[in-house]
Amino acid sequence: MEKHLLNSPEQLDENMDEILAEQFLNNALQTFRKEQLKSLIDHALMERNKDEFMRLTQELKSIS
Repeated sequence: MEKHLLNSPEQLDENMDEILAEQFLNNALQTFRKEQLKSLIDHALMERNKDEFMRLTQELKSIS
């Protein structure tokens, strides 16, 4: 009968893969949101919408 150890090398590799995948996805989402905010900031500038510009730049600062 096979023993499945909680901290076996296979289990550690699987856990590391999950952590790396999660970090990759979080990074991709953060990069996407930053680019989206930059585009919205440009639009707010073109529209001369100071309130929207301030709100968006504050959000961008908070995730940078």
